[in-house]
Amino acid sequence: MAYVPGVALLAALVVGCSAGSDSNANGADSKAGSPTVTPAPPGKYETLPAPCRVVPRGMLKDLLPGAAQLPGDQQEKVFRGSASVTYDTDRKVGCGWKSDAPNATRSLSVDFERVVSYDPAVSDDDRADTVYAKKEEAAGLSSPAPSGPDAEKDSGAPGEQGKDTGKDPGKDADTDEPEDAAADATASADGSASADGSASPSPSGDDGGGDNGGSGAGTEDALPSRVLDNLGDAAFLHDLPTRAGSTAQHRTVSVVFRTSNVVVTVRYAEQPALVTQVSDSRELQEKAQALARKLADTLSE
Repeated sequence: MAYVPGVALLAALVVGCSAGSDSNANGADSKAGSPTVTPAPPGKYETLPAPCRVVPRGMLKDLLPGAAQLPGDQQEKVFRGSASVTYDTDRKVGCGWKSDAPNATRSLSVDFERVVSYDPAVSDDDRADTVYAKKEEAAGLSSPAPSGPDAEKDSGAPGEQGKDTGKDPGKDADTDEPEDAAADATASADGSASADGSASPSPSGDDGGGDNGGSGAGTEDALPSRVLDNLGDAAFLHDLPTRAGSTAQHRTVSVVFRTSNVVVTVRYAEQPALVTQVSDSRELQEKAQALARKLADTLSE
């Protein structure tokens, strides 16, 4: 009988521990009034289009002069395009085309990137906006946030060619798939990145017009790189003339736009056959923009 009180005490301790465990399991110890994080909404797009089929045949004939005059099998090969190498077609796809004509070689590429945010507090659209903003900045078209009374008088920023898009320069610039945004915006005529892709864009007239050689408008007539209106949620055009050694100048026009969580890049380039020839910048820009708007409409369907 001397041990009964000890047994009773042990039983009481066991019951108390069990009650405490049940309390923790039921969340009784959670702090009252703790905020609940609402996941950011997903992006509009869950898939990407087939890139080599997204440009209508009629547009390809206009964009690639000389291809329509090729024999049937060669013509089909040009218009079929070449798909970009990618390891995740749910996230990135692209296609390129190239056509040789007597007076010039033209190349075209389209790239689609579907951006996904793995941070529940950041939406896919916001992450895509960060990816787009990096490309715009690499093209020299993003102005830093104004500060101080003389901020509006700054005339040395490369973004002077375009308008301020209001991007937050302090925004998280990490992307799910890191890449050289500058090289993306300044790819060479064959669709590969140029060696000096990180440089600020040259105004379209810095090569000097000179003799056009009968190949379109001189560079002094070219429109500058700039932010574009009424194309997706945000867009810009980058016009990059480049001269390689003693060969003819080639010119690459890039149009980059974002619509929801997809960033699209159109590159359209011309390599004149003769050193004396100069690409028609306005024509390249107009055709690149027309294709970009067609792609934007296709994504919206």
